[in-house]
Amino acid sequence: MQDKEQERSLVNVERKLTQDGFTKDFNVTNGRLHTIDTGSDKSYGPEEVTIVDFYRFEGESNPDDMSILYAIECHDGTRGTISTAFGTYADAETDEFLRTVEDLGKNLDKAHK
Repeated sequence: MQDKEQERSLVNVERKLTQDGFTKDFNVTNGRLHTIDTGSDKSYGPEEVTIVDFYRFEGESNPDDMSILYAIECHDGTRGTISTAFGTYADAETDEFLRTVEDLGKNLDKAHK
């Protein structure tokens, strides 16, 4: 039987999300969400994005070493993930983008589970 810590590892959650169709990796540059794959040049504004779910992870040796993995769905059906540090080490541009998405009134939708 897997223990709870192992089940909630970043790698295992990413694997489950991939199985659920969240296959793209995203990053934020110039205020837009971009897919990270060869040959694709898709980008999205905050109004074109929904945060479907999110997961927080804490570092084993340092509680300040925290990260968040977001499951994202875009208006055109593109689904993927983006991760960012939480707290002191957070990427300001990514955090601002995701806060804007939340501020636009997007509700969490856990239907993919």
